[in-house]
Amino acid sequence: MNVSPKVTVRSLELPDDLEAVRKLWMDYLSWGNNKMQELYGVHPHHPAETVEQDIRQISKFQPPHGQLLLAVHEGRVCGLGSLKSISADVGEIKRMFVDPGLRRIGAGRAILEGLLTEARKIGYKTVRLDSPRFMEAAHALYRSVGFRDIDAYPEVEIPEAFKAYLLFMELDLTKEPQ
Repeated sequence: MNVSPKVTVRSLELPDDLEAVRKLWMDYLSWGNNKMQELYGVHPHHPAETVEQDIRQISKFQPPHGQLLLAVHEGRVCGLGSLKSISADVGEIKRMFVDPGLRRIGAGRAILEGLLTEARKIGYKTVRLDSPRFMEAAHALYRSVGFRDIDAYPEVEIPEAFKAYLLFMELDLTKEPQ
């Protein structure tokens, strides 16, 4: 799906895209971990272990109940985002990340809009996500399409000790898109 002259968003192609996904997930989790340490003195992830676990379980981000989208700019994968199932009616956005050197070109919005389109196709009525509190630009993006803050949801994968450092959000897909 084309979104702008600068950015194209497409579905993951296995096995061709696996190394790009691995790199972006590692960059995201390492950056997030370092920021959490700097700001709050905590390490919520072991990035390499988490990435390898997600690679082993990549099918949870694949149809029919999920999706992993890649943003491509000038022939290079520059961002990604994934959707997985919480229940028949609820999807969860995970690991949305754009290479810091290529932000502000519309890749994040393109990925988010693509994931929300996929969530509607799957039949989800609600989409949830968690995001570190320091990711204020991401929160603004999520709010711009109608996400609202909620309490931590029961299915969240975040250990209790780290929930205070995160924001939890939800979008009702049964309402008209903003």
